[in-house]
Amino acid sequence: MAENGNDALKTSNGTQEPADSKADNLPNGHATPATSGSHTNGTATEEEAKQDGDGDGDGDGDGEAEDAALAAENVFKLVVKLPHSPGQTEIMVSSQEQVQDIRQSIVDTPDTFQYSCFHLEHNGQRVNDFVELSEVKDIAKEPTLILKEDPYTEAQARMHVVRVRELIGASGDRVDFVSGIDAGTSLCDSVELPSEKSGKEDSSPVVHYDLNAPASVSTLLAQPRETPPRTVKGLSLSAWNPPPYHLRMRGHLLYLEAKTLEGDQFYITSHISGFYVNKSTNQKFDPAPRPMEKPSSAHSLIALLGKISQSFDASFRKLQEYNGQRDPLASYQLSNSIPAAPWLVSQSSTQQHQADLTRTQEPYLLAGADNAETLRDWNEEFQSTRELPKETVQDRVFRERLTSKLFAEYNEAAVRGAVLVARGEVQPLNPTEAKDAQIFVYNNVFYSFGADGVGTFASDGGDEAARVATGKDVQGVKNVNQLDITGLFTPGTVVVDYLGKRIVGQSIVPGIFKQRDPGENQIDYGGVEGKDVIATHESFVQPFAELSKAMRVKKHAVWDKEGKKHELEASVETKGLLGTDGRKYVLDLYRVTPLDVAWLEKHRGDGQTDEKRYPHRMTVLRPELVESYRIMKLREYIAEELKKKNTSKDHAEAGAEKITNGEVANGESKAQSETNGEGDAKKEDDEPAKQSDGVDMSGFSFSINPDVFSGQQPETDEEKAEWQQDEVEVRAVCEYLTDKVIPGLVHDMKEGDVGFPMDGQSLVRDMHKRGVNARYLGDIARSGSDTEDKRLQALKQLAHQEMVTRVFKHFCNKQLRQLPPCFAQSCVSHMLNCLLGTELNGKPQVEIDEELKEMYPATEIDLGFEKVTPESLKAELQRQIDLRYRYEIGSELVQAGKETQLLREICLKIGFQLEAKEYQFSKDAKPQQSLQEKASSDSLAVPQTNGVHSSSEGGKKKKKKHADHSPIRGVAPSPTLPPTTFHPDNVFNIVPIVKEASPRSVLAEEALDAGRMSIQQDQKELGQELLLESLSLHEQIYGILHPEVARVYYALSTLYYGLEEKNAAVELAKKAVIVSERTLGIDNSETILAYLNLSLMEHATGNSRAALAYTRHALDLWKIVYGPRHPDSITTINNAAVMLQHLKQFHESRIWFEASLDICEDVAGKQSINTATLLFQYAQALALDHESKEAVNKMKESYNIFNEKLGPQNQNTKEAETWLETLLHSAVSQAKQQQAASAMLQNRRLYLNNRGGRTQRMAMGSKPHPPATMNEQAPAGSSMPGQASSGLGGLDKRSLDEIVKYIEGSKQTTPKKKTANPKRRQQAAA
Repeated sequence: MAENGNDALKTSNGTQEPADSKADNLPNGHATPATSGSHTNGTATEEEAKQDGDGDGDGDGDGEAEDAALAAENVFKLVVKLPHSPGQTEIMVSSQEQVQDIRQSIVDTPDTFQYSCFHLEHNGQRVNDFVELSEVKDIAKEPTLILKEDPYTEAQARMHVVRVRELIGASGDRVDFVSGIDAGTSLCDSVELPSEKSGKEDSSPVVHYDLNAPASVSTLLAQPRETPPRTVKGLSLSAWNPPPYHLRMRGHLLYLEAKTLEGDQFYITSHISGFYVNKSTNQKFDPAPRPMEKPSSAHSLIALLGKISQSFDASFRKLQEYNGQRDPLASYQLSNSIPAAPWLVSQSSTQQHQADLTRTQEPYLLAGADNAETLRDWNEEFQSTRELPKETVQDRVFRERLTSKLFAEYNEAAVRGAVLVARGEVQPLNPTEAKDAQIFVYNNVFYSFGADGVGTFASDGGDEAARVATGKDVQGVKNVNQLDITGLFTPGTVVVDYLGKRIVGQSIVPGIFKQRDPGENQIDYGGVEGKDVIATHESFVQPFAELSKAMRVKKHAVWDKEGKKHELEASVETKGLLGTDGRKYVLDLYRVTPLDVAWLEKHRGDGQTDEKRYPHRMTVLRPELVESYRIMKLREYIAEELKKKNTSKDHAEAGAEKITNGEVANGESKAQSETNGEGDAKKEDDEPAKQSDGVDMSGFSFSINPDVFSGQQPETDEEKAEWQQDEVEVRAVCEYLTDKVIPGLVHDMKEGDVGFPMDGQSLVRDMHKRGVNARYLGDIARSGSDTEDKRLQALKQLAHQEMVTRVFKHFCNKQLRQLPPCFAQSCVSHMLNCLLGTELNGKPQVEIDEELKEMYPATEIDLGFEKVTPESLKAELQRQIDLRYRYEIGSELVQAGKETQLLREICLKIGFQLEAKEYQFSKDAKPQQSLQEKASSDSLAVPQTNGVHSSSEGGKKKKKKHADHSPIRGVAPSPTLPPTTFHPDNVFNIVPIVKEASPRSVLAEEALDAGRMSIQQDQKELGQELLLESLSLHEQIYGILHPEVARVYYALSTLYYGLEEKNAAVELAKKAVIVSERTLGIDNSETILAYLNLSLMEHATGNSRAALAYTRHALDLWKIVYGPRHPDSITTINNAAVMLQHLKQFHESRIWFEASLDICEDVAGKQSINTATLLFQYAQALALDHESKEAVNKMKESYNIFNEKLGPQNQNTKEAETWLETLLHSAVSQAKQQQAASAMLQNRRLYLNNRGGRTQRMAMGSKPHPPATMNEQAPAGSSMPGQASSGLGGLDKRSLDEIVKYIEGSKQTTPKKKTANPKRRQQAAA
């Protein structure tokens, strides 16, 4: 199944292989009801009702089955005849695939790499690349296409050269402002997996692993790889380019220069017919063919290189083998998402810069001499794509695939331009204006600064309000894009934070710069100049009404400065513009929800002084909160309606539960609930509720006025009354946030009902899912004050860390904003020293190039960062935390031992890429070491010593390993400089932080949800088909390397595991890891969860050693992200202990159970049910490790807790009691045997004179045969605790009752049932 579901991964473009092609057809079959998109309108079709009600389906269902069978028949083997060796290739295709997908398969397949300029023919007729195979006549009967090589154009020749350079490894490294150093790295292949052939049976990837040791940054570095084989010494454009006019007329396109491994230099002409070696030299130009013994021309440049270099073919094969050593996913280029940049980078990564002349020529190769090919009309492309048909499933796939690709390309281009704007490389359109008011156009993208350059937000907080508004706007655009309302258009929008500046990049809306006639407004709908002038336009009413209905916005009146009333469908801040292309554009979506009036009145009211006032008024409520409140009101309404019908209370609760938790896939509001990930706030479909529960939903409606408390002045009493009612509703939402949502979130984290966040990013993501703004971090932190609960204390620490990180980001951005880029290193290193390096040096000095300073006039640059001291920084951060979060953090900004975690959060938020080294944060810390590569701390070598090793021994051993693998290069700071933690040279790069507005694929998610539902309804075959279809759709629409694809791999791996398709589950889980690493980050919290998921899947297939290796790597990452002893690590450590038991490494397993129990007792308390569960498992582990007395003690503790908390009749209590009896019985049985053996030995001593020898034998203890109930796998035991084993051979003379009372037992094993109970209680231990 794994093979079938994921063949698409063989190619980098998402081209589908047999099973994926089959999945492509499923929308025409079983998948039709689930993927038709009808759910998005909130009504269920008859077909859906039939499918939901009856898995087999009647009537139409038979037709669906026939369609699915027909779809399966449409998968066939296509033969492509080639003009050169190997002569032909075969591809499994679907009749629904486009011919261009087959082209891409040919281009990406190793056997056919050389072809890039060709067309396909069938029965002598040329096949159009943009039609489906089904449209090619008789293709199913004669599935053979002939590949015909085409003449090159200049553009095709240039792209061929670029592609060949990449294929043969001649392209070298690229410097790109967008992605940063080592972007898109994957460490999965670097995790040291144990070899099956080498090592002893008792070896383990986690032997001597110290769970409490601090994190090592070497975890984030990949294992060094050998240098890839070289195929040529160089391949570049010749200095004779471009061809002169008369030769261009004869078909000459480019001139190339190639240096082979043999040392020969060849000049090559790129001609419309192909490539050939010419007679040119460095001094002489003669592009005519050069006569050679062997043929020296070919249609493909790869084929030509093979002819002129004897070693090329062999070295090219070696290069392909070298590339094949890694998982293909780890080496494919990312095309549909920006790769994740690591925050720590090895010094060696910056030293890989190679001489490559063609690197400077690539812009010409990619875009031509005049760069015209890259100038795209982004806005027209966006809107044309939005206008594509979406009636059929094939239409939707094509449309969503094109949308995803277009957003990815636009985001990359917009970010690249934004970086150039921030660095001052682009000239403004209005150079006479103030810097913050300047606007730019680059590559057909319009740029402006996220600051209040023209005073729009003067009354709302100025620059602070403008910065927040831009972030809210891009989120609003994303929500509108997700809703996909017909006839309403949005500009492409990206927000980029770089070097302290926030830059907004938008596609140019036609007519936005148009000079209007006198009396005409620049805007056609909404507020024109703030709220003073308000425009209305009839054509905007319908699309805005549809938008507002989806976003729960109430139609309401607003008044302009003259008191004139205007009825608006949306917020007065949301604007409509009628473009010159006739399209209706919606702009400024930063205020689609009301203001958080409770927060404003409390913290920005008239009673606050200027120093204490909250920085801005842009405190809008989150859409997720509004949706959550609507659900609550819906529950109340349904309960009330059911009450009126005199139904029972139970029925009322069940109905409310069914409505609020069952039908939750209302597509039109899904965007709002998932604006920051997978939303918790679920949606209801009114129609199914009406049908299923008999509740009339027509009386329920919910919408909210976003313009209350924003300065509007109603005129009449009726208007005032309605406005007052709207204000009451908004205040109720604010109360719901503070009284219900935030306490509920804290409660769930305290009780372990939701996963405990690993870092600040995951904490804020969880808050956003519930609709809680980041400004409430102070309230979250307060919940952990004055409590002994360890989970809440950990939550408080995370909230502390996040608040410090965020205010430091604001402060650092302020310092960087006016600096030339060349001073950024000095500024960043000094800021970090003032925050994190004060223990090492309390008075850090700024390291700055004085000569460079003199080149800039003092009036033009602000070097205020030089005056920053640790004291002033600390005071400012404390003030900002109090101001922004209303929380007094105290004097300890940096928690002891959490310096690395805080540094990581700062780097990820601002985009720093630092040198990978063990930074010295205090005088007691070990000296700094630069890490060139990953130290072999993951070495799986079997230790030479046996027996029990304490954690301290493990720690020493680990340090020794680090010392053995320390790098050769010394990076100690120069003796002339004072010792500081950070130096400017440690700051390698700053990458842009991007917020973008690309929508998710509704179609792919519908298929995934339908597959899950089918499996829940026990329709496994249909469910698997739908899951395969969902996987295929995700890969087609997003491309393979995309965060959404990583998430679907993760979800499918767990689903396949439940379907007993364990090999498929492992394959999908590994793909989830690699794609997460490359798109989200190597130490992202989702990546860590993907590693833990992979370890469980590997263990399920019996590969426990590999599972432990992945677990170890995940724990290493966990330490860097959070530190040791994360509350949720209990389950992970417990799982590792079970894996060790599976490997019969009972002592090591017992150590891991101890560690898990220790954290659980600390976090959950010694009398909790979680602790009882772990005590139960720990007792079993002790029994296996021959600690019978302790085993019975722990089992007693477990039984007592279960009995007290759950009662004697609970299954857990009964099971613990049974085990306790078993252990006691076994202890008694062994005690009897031990007494009998001791008596025999004493009798023999009466007749033997050599007491010493006999005593020696008794002290060693020959093992008595265990009773039949004991596990045969148990190893030999040791002498009984408390029993004399001295050389005198003294015998324990206590009675049997005393022995039982003391719970003795020389050895104890557990019944074979040992792992059943832990598995059943695994979730409880979380």
